[in-house]
Amino acid sequence: MAVVRILVDGYSLLHNWPELAPGRARHSAAAREELIRRLTLYQDAVGTPVTIFFDGASARSGRAPAASAAEVEVLYSRAGETADQLIERAADRFSPYGEVLAVTDDHAERDMVISLGGSASSCRSFIQAVENTLAELSDDIKHHNRRERQRFGWRK
Repeated sequence: MAVVRILVDGYSLLHNWPELAPGRARHSAAAREELIRRLTLYQDAVGTPVTIFFDGASARSGRAPAASAAEVEVLYSRAGETADQLIERAADRFSPYGEVLAVTDDHAERDMVISLGGSASSCRSFIQAVENTLAELSDDIKHHNRRERQRFGWRK
């Protein structure tokens, strides 16, 4: 069955991806924005919609949440709920449409999503997949641009 949506525990992924925003706190707005930017590029490359869940981050930062689109949705938990609860609810609601992939290092959360018919990935494995996909995309673009320059006789 094809993955219909990737559900990401935003802070779990940020905690495991220090290269994302060097010199910035893992819970900073800058780190969240860079995560959203990278996952948007990844979504563009693979075509699978992504939802990123944060534990009440917008209230702590004093900033409005980043804009969401259907392809890359950003959700913040309300007071009294957690990103894990939102991920579980989403996994349950998407189950009739196909498999979801939960990205988290919380083993209980991964087990819950699997019990709902989804699959799970550790943050490290997912980071490697994102980095590999974006590197391949960059190589493809360079190759395409080189071919087009040759085709039209352009020089760099």
